[in-house]
Amino acid sequence: YKNIIINGDMSQAQRATTASSITAGGYHTVDRWYNHFDSCGTWTLSQDTDVPTGQGFATSLKMDNTTADASPAVGDVVRIWQKLEGQNLQHLKKGTANAEDLTCSFWVKSTKTGTFICNLYDEDNGRINSQSYTVSSSDTWEEKSVTFAGDTTGAFGNDNGSSLWLIFFVAAGTNWTSGTLATSWQSTTVANMAVGQVNCADSDSNNFWITGIQLEVGTSASDFEFL
Repeated sequence: YKNIIINGDMSQAQRATTASSITAGGYHTVDRWYNHFDSCGTWTLSQDTDVPTGQGFATSLKMDNTTADASPAVGDVVRIWQKLEGQNLQHLKKGTANAEDLTCSFWVKSTKTGTFICNLYDEDNGRINSQSYTVSSSDTWEEKSVTFAGDTTGAFGNDNGSSLWLIFFVAAGTNWTSGTLATSWQSTTVANMAVGQVNCADSDSNNFWITGIQLEVGTSASDFEFL
């Protein structure tokens, strides 16, 4: 159980395997993954069988833009996230001198190339850490990993409340991108969360897929843990 994330391979979709004409946030398809839309186009979401070859995955989360938004308003955003309970995070020793580093690894495929943002949000203490990664080739599965240093400020509550969010940005208006990227832990400033993020909503030909998401202790990624 090294992977803190649940359903990182997108294999469970008890609500639905597809949802169309989506413009508002919700748990629309695959379990545990919330799709956050604040305007920024119209989308079809699905549990898809397009996966990286030879990696053991059978499904991915697909986000298909069906109505474009080439010029997002300042507050517009498209994100997916999973919230993690504090009682499952005590081994991270957050808020102590022994706070553990975390590495997030995943497979991603996108029509849109360029800079994307993966973010950790500490809900208990109002703190963020954002790391960028690059999609280099259009419509090509690529394996990525980003590392977040341990945070010696602010412990997680030892309860079943939401303490830590793992967030992947897909598009973001200037409210989210106009600051300096929060590459080290800091108090939450929205403008520092997604600096540099490309706009995957700028064409109704754009698609975004993700699978194999793993969040684990340490500074290097290991093979995905299939359970």
